[in-house]
Amino acid sequence: MIRVVIVDDQPLVRAGFAAMIAHVADLELVGEAGDGEAGVSVAVEQRPDVVLMDIRMPRLDGIEATRRILADPRCQGTRVIVLTTFDVDEYVYGALRAGASAFLLKDSSPEALIEAVRVVAAGEALLAPTVTRRLIERFADEGETRTDDSLLQHLTEREREVLGLVARGLTNAEIGERLYVSAATAKTHVGRVLAKLHARDRAQLVAIAYETGLIRPGTPDG
Repeated sequence: MIRVVIVDDQPLVRAGFAAMIAHVADLELVGEAGDGEAGVSVAVEQRPDVVLMDIRMPRLDGIEATRRILADPRCQGTRVIVLTTFDVDEYVYGALRAGASAFLLKDSSPEALIEAVRVVAAGEALLAPTVTRRLIERFADEGETRTDDSLLQHLTEREREVLGLVARGLTNAEIGERLYVSAATAKTHVGRVLAKLHARDRAQLVAIAYETGLIRPGTPDG
């Protein structure tokens, strides 16, 4: 059973998500909150598998609430899906920096949301390649890209290549095809990169690849 907490300042939105979860056999709603501060408290108390987190809320926004939840050792196994009606790249980047494992718009289909909960609960990250590309290009164009690649000094050349492919949104199977190895081997490479960079999941790898300048606008996909 996947334990879920909903944090959103709109009662109707919370009610809609709650009704959706109630009809899914492998999901269980264990808490709700109407602002970021209350969301942190509920998450620490309930220690859910997944938190559905709004961004714009009173008292404490969703990005800072995400950061506090994931920094708390009592929530070591908790993952966060950031939900918003605002398709704005700054929020994507802020969510990734805070440690969120997924970023979805509230107009996503119920099926997409439920699948996202399952994917994130299983330890994966969910970020569409198109969103990743826009994110990188927008912030790099604004001069925000950092080129300090000291974080990457312990990676082999192959691991750097894998990190770049992860940052472009490729799955393990797609990485395997690109590198002419099996999906299992690609998964092993990704696991080593995660361990060496002390990253929570693939979403954080995207942020690291961007921050270190490994991926920049105009970098070819091939």
